[in-house]
Amino acid sequence: MWWFQRLNGTIFSRLINLKSHHNHHHSYKFRKKYFLPKDTSYNNNKFYSLLITLNKMNAEDIKIIWKNADAVSFDVDSTVIQEEGIDELAKFCGKGDQVTELTKKAMQGNMTFQQSLTVRLNIIRPSLEQIKQFIKIHPPKLTPGIKELVDKLHEKNKKVFLISGGFRCLISPVATRLNISQDNIFANRLLFNFAGEFGGFDENELTAKSGGKAQVIKRLKDNYNFKTIVHIGDGATDLEACPPADAFVGFGGNVVRDTVKNGSRWFVYDLNQLKEALD
Repeated sequence: MWWFQRLNGTIFSRLINLKSHHNHHHSYKFRKKYFLPKDTSYNNNKFYSLLITLNKMNAEDIKIIWKNADAVSFDVDSTVIQEEGIDELAKFCGKGDQVTELTKKAMQGNMTFQQSLTVRLNIIRPSLEQIKQFIKIHPPKLTPGIKELVDKLHEKNKKVFLISGGFRCLISPVATRLNISQDNIFANRLLFNFAGEFGGFDENELTAKSGGKAQVIKRLKDNYNFKTIVHIGDGATDLEACPPADAFVGFGGNVVRDTVKNGSRWFVYDLNQLKEALD
């Protein structure tokens, strides 16, 4: 039987012995950093088949997938935009220092995403009016090259999606500036009561949980019959999205996270590298 260990959605290094008892007995031994989603819809055989394939890939292989992908999904905070939206919102609400430290832990995979999101929002507790004011006086700073990259992807008829653990209300203006459909945003929803006071977040959103980005990508592949999707991002929750994403590109143009850099077959610091690789 196939044997594997899940470790609450964190990246780990381990020597894995894979044994098959279907048609004949054999074993694979290899050492690799894997991100295993806590919950996966893949059966063991299919999941490990994908992992073995990914293990054999190098940067050139991923560049070929990138060039021929049907769709591309981007993380937003520190990838499409230069900052972490929740950190900037926390600063605006006077809770910056407390939340920034928690964000670092979350992005390095030191706690589940839902845990970190719950704790951070309970510290900030933004009102609807504060959200409106924040959006008005603090428009997001696009990462250099992202507009040109998205335009090039659209030019080549590739579908573009934004998948984020951040908040839809803050990401919507970003999508508008990049000519990405609002229907192509997958992010968390803040909740408010009738008086506009903070009421939590929608815990039913896929992106509200560890492994959520992987689930979104699987849904996109099922709904649109995409053969290949490439995901791009800077955090641990992005790395975990491959598989089911067919390839992952780590991005370090705004911040470099060691777990992501070390776990990426192709890691870039400039989005122009991705744009040029489309030709």
